[in-house]
Amino acid sequence: MRNIGNVIEAMIEYYGTDARRIQHFLKVYAFAKEIGEQEGLDEGTQELLEAAAVVHDIGIKVSEEKYHSSAGNYQQLEGPPVARELLGRLGYEEAFIDRVCYLVGHHHTYSSIDGLDYQILVEADFLVNIYEDGMDQKQIESIRNKIFRTKSGSRFLELMYA
Repeated sequence: MRNIGNVIEAMIEYYGTDARRIQHFLKVYAFAKEIGEQEGLDEGTQELLEAAAVVHDIGIKVSEEKYHSSAGNYQQLEGPPVARELLGRLGYEEAFIDRVCYLVGHHHTYSSIDGLDYQILVEADFLVNIYEDGMDQKQIESIRNKIFRTKSGSRFLELMYA
């Protein structure tokens, strides 16, 4: 497993003084790491998940510059090329980069979740977004029913927002 610290450092450099975005990806990374470990991901999938969690919102910066919006559809459009460049510069293999970019380009699309890495990334992002966006119990219940599938993610959701 590579040193995820290199990806974290590169993302902190990328976001610069945007502490809010840095705090967000670090929280999503922490939840994704823990859920992945508890769900028993193999080492390669765990590494991929952790990298994807760190870079999942990398498209926000470009989206805000180009469209004056951080909407999920713009993030999904603009994120993969930036993630590809960053991960390539850090020496990741093409297949690894392809899957991370797929996750970055789909992490706001919930109808086509096609792997445990994708599922966990979405759950980790929601665990953070529920708090950051101040969602109410009705919204949380809807998310619980529509999105959460892993035992670990569901347990965290219940413990934090019951």
